[in-house]
Amino acid sequence: MNSTIYLIRHGETEWAKNGRHTGRTDIPLTDTGREQAGFLLPIFDEVKFTRILSSPLQRALETAKLAGLSSRVEPDKELLEWDYGDYEGLTTQQIRDRVPGWSIWTHPCPNGETIDQISQRADRVVVTLRSIAGNAAIFSHGHFLRVLVSRWIGLSPDHGSRFLLGTSTLSILGYENELPVIKTWNGPLITAACAIPWKRPSVP
Repeated sequence: MNSTIYLIRHGETEWAKNGRHTGRTDIPLTDTGREQAGFLLPIFDEVKFTRILSSPLQRALETAKLAGLSSRVEPDKELLEWDYGDYEGLTTQQIRDRVPGWSIWTHPCPNGETIDQISQRADRVVVTLRSIAGNAAIFSHGHFLRVLVSRWIGLSPDHGSRFLLGTSTLSILGYENELPVIKTWNGPLITAACAIPWKRPSVP
């Protein structure tokens, strides 16, 4: 119960910047995304990890590489982003032009994952995380991580709608005694050093 879980949403991509739903489409980081991910290198300088897990998509793996952790990364399909099916690549407004009032949290994605299916994936990840003695890093995606944090603290997956999460952010989960808690949420990587025990005097 002394474990600390570091959740990193990958750096900026062109689709994320434009508000397009990016599920299984394997696109790279932008130059800005790579620059932002680089701030993890000094932040994690003094953190000893028991396990480092990542979505197998390149935007997550590249973020892990820029954090200096690629040599120990274990790709894990459970950490893939929500499968948006027919809505892949569309913005919320484009979907709402077809389905008024649509939300990923309340409406289905035709030919994609249901909220129950992504919740089941998140539950399996929670089981894995609770078995880890020591620090763990998770490199993954926005909607999946919002479901994961909801399940970590025992909320239904639709509560992910309340956990806003930007690209290039660091969040920290842990325990207070035996109770799973959120220590930090949605911290931009450039300021995340405030939440990490590290020895360097400043972020370059």
